[in-house]
Amino acid sequence: MAEIHADGGPLPHIPDDLTIPQFLLDSHHPSRPVLKKTQPWLIEELTGREIGSDELRARTFGLANALKIRWNISSDDVVCIFGPNHVDYPIAIWATHRLGAIVTGANPAYTAEELVYQLTTTRARVLISHPGSLPVALEAAKGGGLPADRVVVFDPVPGASNLTVHELIAQGLEHTQQFVEPRLKPGEGKRKLAFLSFSSGTTGRPKAVMIPHYSLIANVVQMAHVTQAKDESRPLELQRYKPGSVGLACLPFYHIYGLVVVMHFSLFIGTTLVIVQKFNFEQFLDSIQRYRVTHLCLVPPMVVLLCKHPAVKKYDLSSVRVLMSGAAPLSAELTNQLCALLPDAWIGQAYGMTETCTAVTWPPVDGRLGSLGSGGVLLPGCIARVVKPDGSLAGIGETGELVVSSPSVALGYMNNPEATAETFKDGMPSDCHVPCEQELIKVRGYQVPPAELEGLLLDHPDVGDVCVVGIPDEYSGELPLAFVVPSADAQARINADPAAAAAVRKAIMKHVADHKTAYKHLVGVEFIDAIPKNPSGKLLRRFLRDRAKALRESGKLTIAVRAKL
Repeated sequence: MAEIHADGGPLPHIPDDLTIPQFLLDSHHPSRPVLKKTQPWLIEELTGREIGSDELRARTFGLANALKIRWNISSDDVVCIFGPNHVDYPIAIWATHRLGAIVTGANPAYTAEELVYQLTTTRARVLISHPGSLPVALEAAKGGGLPADRVVVFDPVPGASNLTVHELIAQGLEHTQQFVEPRLKPGEGKRKLAFLSFSSGTTGRPKAVMIPHYSLIANVVQMAHVTQAKDESRPLELQRYKPGSVGLACLPFYHIYGLVVVMHFSLFIGTTLVIVQKFNFEQFLDSIQRYRVTHLCLVPPMVVLLCKHPAVKKYDLSSVRVLMSGAAPLSAELTNQLCALLPDAWIGQAYGMTETCTAVTWPPVDGRLGSLGSGGVLLPGCIARVVKPDGSLAGIGETGELVVSSPSVALGYMNNPEATAETFKDGMPSDCHVPCEQELIKVRGYQVPPAELEGLLLDHPDVGDVCVVGIPDEYSGELPLAFVVPSADAQARINADPAAAAAVRKAIMKHVADHKTAYKHLVGVEFIDAIPKNPSGKLLRRFLRDRAKALRESGKLTIAVRAKL
């Protein structure tokens, strides 16, 4: 298997002397569509409040001016944004960038201790919090040595004296410009930091990924180029991305997928974004119907709900033209279910990482449906290869490390040269290595991808959600165990007759046995209320491996010895 170079021809020019708001708000790029009529940039989901381009630019200026006046925020200072999505979240980002400062977005599920780690690691000087996250924000600010008056909230909180973003914007707009916006020299955009985005931390404490302005701009240009967003010469039915589309921003902006693909790319190509503060599935369905949403960027757990939840039948989803899944694998079975649910939509999945400033692959643009189970095709400008442990290139069907080169790759991990050297090969920001074997279950030397079994299991009517993990076995090395959230119908049968649980388990295990070779058969099924996942939708298998271990040690999980496979 040789190095794979992406198709799509040469990329358009990627400006390396602009900051992100200068690129998005102040200039025109050749790959950007021209809006033929005025439309809102942002819509607040629950209220319907619309924000157009003029108001958005004014609010960005006002907040930047106030941050400078009050706390002298300037070049390379860090502003932390903590909480779920908010209609002013993009404005907080771009106001910070107008000052030459850096944004770090924090997971709203963090405890105070976890937030303290991010605040102290990045040396944040201001913390902007969602109202619902304020108690944790104040506790973390105290623990991290950040003065309480530097904790700002997006909206007023009863009984709290903290300044609001709206108050700061009003103050900033009352004054003439007090800051000097940075003007980058040619090439400086490749070094000037825009974000400190934290990796998921599944192999240790989260690491701060250093993302310069150029990386995000490059990824937006790559996506605009591959989607042909500006090309109006094609028939309307083939114009998958075009101005006037409506996207539902239900993925978190603190996460790289929501930040780059949903926020920046969507707005760049003229998509109106409906901003979702908190994901509620029935509200999600209602918003698709209410706002005639055309584009959905989702993660597999959301797709599972779309395919399994009984409420879906009550809503009109016919407006959906494009559905893209990412952040975790989407099985062929789920993809087929989506096709049945949305027969007129283009459906596919993309692959990327925080370290590559999101996407390195994209769904094919020349057909409604890509290859089932495929992560898409390489974005223009990307080079990929799979490298075996001995350094040689892997052949078809062999596993190894995926090595990706892209103009969007980050600079490395902040203050962590060891991790940078390990992940960014030879210290070069062009090569990013990702282990492909870490989730495989090894049964007597055979490789069993959990996602393959999960996709099959989600096709069973008794399975609402599922996660498959490997458990140690003296004879086989590991065996696949399924943690299953029963479907509503299966749960009702179990509630009515507890003895039905055994029949459901048996049916689920038989389903796998009927469709998979012997070494992929399940060794057991454990029912669970919910599958643990991180906010980007990745299954937290380590928690379920620990749970399986505890169940075995307590005698509540008994695994039959397999004499042969």
